[in-house]
Amino acid sequence: MTSGVRRRSVLLGGVLGVLAAGCSTTGYRGEARGLGIAAGEPGGPYLAFAERLAEQIRQAQPLLRATALTTQASVANLALLAARGTDLALTHADAAEAAMAGRAPFSDATPLRALGRIYENYLQVVVRADSPLQRVADLRGRAVSMGAPGSGAALLANRLAAVAGLRDTDLRSRQLRLADAVAALERREIDALVWSGGVPTPAIGELDERVGVRLLPLDDVYPGLRAAHGTVYEQVSVPAGAYRLVRGVPTVGVANLVVCLPELPDDVAAEVTTVLAERADRLVPQEALGTQFLDVRTLTGTAAIPLHPGAAAVYRRLHG
Repeated sequence: MTSGVRRRSVLLGGVLGVLAAGCSTTGYRGEARGLGIAAGEPGGPYLAFAERLAEQIRQAQPLLRATALTTQASVANLALLAARGTDLALTHADAAEAAMAGRAPFSDATPLRALGRIYENYLQVVVRADSPLQRVADLRGRAVSMGAPGSGAALLANRLAAVAGLRDTDLRSRQLRLADAVAALERREIDALVWSGGVPTPAIGELDERVGVRLLPLDDVYPGLRAAHGTVYEQVSVPAGAYRLVRGVPTVGVANLVVCLPELPDDVAAEVTTVLAERADRLVPQEALGTQFLDVRTLTGTAAIPLHPGAAAVYRRLHG
């Protein structure tokens, strides 16, 4: 998997020229500056959030020409950030910690700084409502989408399988983008999909309306994840009403962060952080359940990723 990140970094070279204008290390005072936000796949909450964030940044400061970038999410976003192909990246905190330390799936350490914690991410092991599967252990021998290559979902899915004692040979695993995984589950080409995102995730909610879905409880594998990877993982419950048949399913949560490199100018970091803190109500997708999303009281809860000085100055100004 480490070599996969190296290959992705090489492939990113094709887009770096297009994005380079948005990745200046200087401030923007007095002149326009592009600002790339590496996000995620269509149908997932990262891209929906990044599009709202970009719009609010442009409104707050027209000289910052923010743009949301469609990607395969966390791991790919961090590789793009390390290659200076974007200014900001949305990422799971677990992927960010691995990138900071240079642990798999990353081959080199990347210094990161956080602008804020934006929402709680829910690990969702999705099956059809009529599926006989009840627990993660039941996935043995089944066809499972383990997330798109380069996604935080894939990183977490692999860790989940490991602590559940499921080896690569125990699963007929596929790595599908969310839209393709949803279509494959609907056609019964796979038995389950693993996804990590906000709830309800729109693409999964639409599948639920068409055929009905359930989420497998993860309370039996949470202790293993916590023991292996530490406090970056939390035990949470998918709230009732997220999907039609969901009634408080226990699962695993991980924070989502907005991160950058230390070289991001303080004034740019401050403008983005001010938008996060003062325009939170305009950043939340309508379909999101309120308890999980962008709470100004938890913006500074960025796990092991230190705050960027420009962000820290904003939080001191707002909260003392």
